[in-house]
Amino acid sequence: MVQLSRICFRKYGNFVDNLRLYVRGGGGGMGLPRLGGKGGNGGDVWVVAAKNMTLKRVKDKYPEKRFVGGAGANSSVRALKGERGMDMEILAPVGITVTTDNGKIVGDLNTDGDRLMVVKGGAGGSFNSAFQPSKGQTKHIRLDLKLIADLGLVGFPNAGKSSLLTAVSNATPQIGSYAFTTLRPQIGKVMYEDYKQITVADLPGLIEGAHLNKGMGHKFLKHVERTKQLLFVVDVCGFQLASKTPFRSPFEAVQLLTKELELYKEELVSKPALLVVNKMDLPDAEDKLAELKEQLRNPDEFSHLLPGDMIPKSSMTFRHIVPVSATTGFGVDRLKKCIRESLDDEAATATKDIHQDRLQALRWQSQQHL
Repeated sequence: MVQLSRICFRKYGNFVDNLRLYVRGGGGGMGLPRLGGKGGNGGDVWVVAAKNMTLKRVKDKYPEKRFVGGAGANSSVRALKGERGMDMEILAPVGITVTTDNGKIVGDLNTDGDRLMVVKGGAGGSFNSAFQPSKGQTKHIRLDLKLIADLGLVGFPNAGKSSLLTAVSNATPQIGSYAFTTLRPQIGKVMYEDYKQITVADLPGLIEGAHLNKGMGHKFLKHVERTKQLLFVVDVCGFQLASKTPFRSPFEAVQLLTKELELYKEELVSKPALLVVNKMDLPDAEDKLAELKEQLRNPDEFSHLLPGDMIPKSSMTFRHIVPVSATTGFGVDRLKKCIRESLDDEAATATKDIHQDRLQALRWQSQQHL
């Protein structure tokens, strides 16, 4: 049986997932020519991952978004070697990717305590520089947050993702019958009776062309990269975004979602995935579910239903296909069990692979000593 935590959901009303900062290393200190004294080096600027930190806190605490390392001390008669300038540390949430303005990745901070130097302080004045100090490096960087969750809900708007999160995690996100209810990432947490906790990210709904940054586009897709597994959610009765857009059957929805992920980053399609067929309380749902399962078993036979440029290179292989009704609660308990089973299987496989790699390394080392 699954126990649900009472306070298990947090809605990020003012969610910030990208921040542009000005960073500058501290300038070096002056050297002392007559005694050969060396000035202190300027301080560096680091980005440090810290638990319970958010980009909004960074933005609120440092509204000017300027971070400068301390200046190195000048060489003097009392201290021929000037003191080094203080480093500046920017605390940031876990799951940050640091990039330059042109999109080049500087580094990732995936665990608490990870550190990344973004600019270096200037060198102190010395004999080699005619005792003149150098300035610190200067640049603009971007802190790009990609949520880290066990599962990411993938679906078109109004597929019932928020309702499903409510049913699974006993949370209360904003829910409506119009298409774009979720505009910011939201996290639900499920606690099992053995105290195992699983995080589920409800992300803004995709639309066709998301890989081209249409709709919420890249704001959604970048968060999918940091989830362990994907949870596709489709409406058993199909989906139509607006009166001028084509109606998509559940099968077409699955294929189009797969294609959008593939076009954004092809390796996303290789992530373990489950499929939730939602709204099973609607008329003729069982017949439509049976049709969908048949189409997923033989996707090539039904590829003609899609435009040629929207057929994925390879179809998703789902570990479980779970029919549910987020409204009535039908199938929700089975879904929780399937989620737990899938994540546990993946963890066991990863552990086995690590053990095999270590064993192979030990064998290689022993052969080198022979």
